[in-house]
Amino acid sequence: MAAVDEEQFEEEEGNDAQLALCSDGRKRLFSKELRCMMYGFGDDQNPYTESVDIIEDLVIEFITEMTHKAMEIGRTGRVQVEDIVFLVRKDPRKYARVKDLLTMNEELKKARKAFDEVKYAGKEALQTQGN
Repeated sequence: MAAVDEEQFEEEEGNDAQLALCSDGRKRLFSKELRCMMYGFGDDQNPYTESVDIIEDLVIEFITEMTHKAMEIGRTGRVQVEDIVFLVRKDPRKYARVKDLLTMNEELKKARKAFDEVKYAGKEALQTQGN
């Protein structure tokens, strides 16, 4: 079987976004985001495709390794937030970032809940006025 050319594109079902294929046939999932991040960190606005591909390979490898490690330390076969926190506990930068993201997630949950309650109370008030 011939290797898939990295320049090929495949259209995702139900989505107009086109994803490049990597050499092993896997879709490039983070190319657009990585290009934006690279530009934000000082790279060219249109970085080399090869550079983006290498960084994506590293990101996928990191995620895969972390997931495997998390599956080994916690409940077998399951990844939980506490497992990820445990894995990054000795890296101050990663630990701080994980804590920031978890705090922000909780704040967003509270804000959504408050918004839904206000929205629900508004609908209820309109219904009682209409009767």
